[in-house]
Formats: sequence, structure tokens, C-alpha cells
Amino acid sequence: MYQTIRVESRGDSVARLVLARPPLNVLDIAMLKELCDAVDELAARPRLRALVIAAEGRVFSAGVDIEDHVGEKVAPMIAAFHGLFRRLADFEPVTVAEVHGHALGGGCELAAFCDLVLASEEATFGQPEVQLGLFPPVTAAAFPYFVHGKKTLELMLTGERIDAREAQRIGLVNQVWPAEEFADEAASFVERLASRSGVALKLAKKAYYAGVDVDFREALDRAERIYLRELMASGDALEGIDAFREKREPNWTDA
Repeated sequence: MYQTIRVESRGDSVARLVLARPPLNVLDIAMLKELCDAVDELAARPRLRALVIAAEGRVFSAGVDIEDHVGEKVAPMIAAFHGLFRRLADFEPVTVAEVHGHALGGGCELAAFCDLVLASEEATFGQPEVQLGLFPPVTAAAFPYFVHGKKTLELMLTGERIDAREAQRIGLVNQVWPAEEFADEAASFVERLASRSGVALKLAKKAYYAGVDVDFREALDRAERIYLRELMASGDALEGIDAFREKREPNWTDA
């Protein structure tokens, strides 16, 4: 049914949504549409308690395909990408990210947006968009809810990567295990989670976000408008993308 992802079920209570476009699991428009369709299908499963988002290969995801930031592809890419997060924002079962490698750009946003994030000690996280003259709208809209202090701005403004322990320290990651123990520990964690009452899990999640999610959708709408109408109309955004595609250093003009 899907070309770039896999949906695996563990009984009625747990499903795994696996990014299956190695080696980097880059998120292109086609893959994002498949992810949206899969989340729609999983949302209709009444007995589902937990959805695990994982990845095939050594990298969780290197982010959204740079080729989809060009010309007429930008708006459809943003629609598909943000459509995925709008679906996850309405998704009732608990979502759990299993990150065993690099989670960068849109890949970092996808992992961090899950309700719970489990990471291998070898995992790294980062929002490198600023290095291309861009910024990550989902990070701007969502990270302030769970990342401590001004670390969201630091991630966005420096574009630097952090390791799993630092990600845990700032509130982006819940649990970190050694790489050789990660698969077993993550499976055990999810099994314990799925043993809880499905109703209790969904209502506990709903109650939590009722307090912290003041209005994510409006925040994302505002960030999206800035991204499409202002950022993508700037010379630096186009220069950053061109430089990346041409494998050269960008020449920023601040315009």
C-alpha cells in the first residue's frame, strides 16, 4: 500500500509507523502524503493505545527534501508537512518516537512532536535550517511548550546539533539508553505503556494538552504565513537552497 513507509501492528493496542526510505529517510512530498494517509487510517482504530514512530536504517530522518523547497513545490510541501503535524495534534492515542540516529530538521520536529521521545545515546538532534537561510515553523510553534527556557531559540538560531543526553536535559527527550540496549528498552517501555487503560491514556493526554496547548494551530498558522509569504520570498532563502544544491558556501545578503 505504501512505498516509503511501513505500518506494523502489534495486536490492537500498538502500531508502528516506520520511515522506510534509507539511508537518510528524507521526507519528500510523496512520503509526507503517505504519512498523512497512514495517520488518518490509524486514527480510525478505536482500540489503538500507542503509535510508535520509528525509522529503518541508521538515521531517523535528515529532514524534508531540499528539492521540495524550490519554486512551485514549496507551498505543497508545507501543506503536506504541516498537514502531518495537524493530524498528530488531533491524534488521540499516545505517540512515541524511537530515535536511534540523527534526527535533523523536519526529522527532529517529527520526533520531538511525539508525546514521548525515546533515544539511543548515539542519537543527535538539530534544526540546521538557519544554515540554509531558513527557519523551522513547527519548531517555532511547538518547541516552546516542552523545551526549557531559550533553548528553542538556540536550536533555531545556531543550527547546531545536540546529543541525546543534552536533548533529554532540555526537555526534548524523555528516556535515553545505550545503543546496545535501546531496542529492548524501548520495546519494554512501549509494552508497559500499552498495558495501561486505553481510555485513561487518551484522557490523560487530552488533559495535559488542555493545559499547555494554548493554541498550537494558530501558532503554526502564523509561523506558516511568515515562512511562505516572507521567508520564501527572500533572496537568502533562495541562495541557501541554491548553495546547498550546488555544494558551495552561501553568500548571504540579508535580503
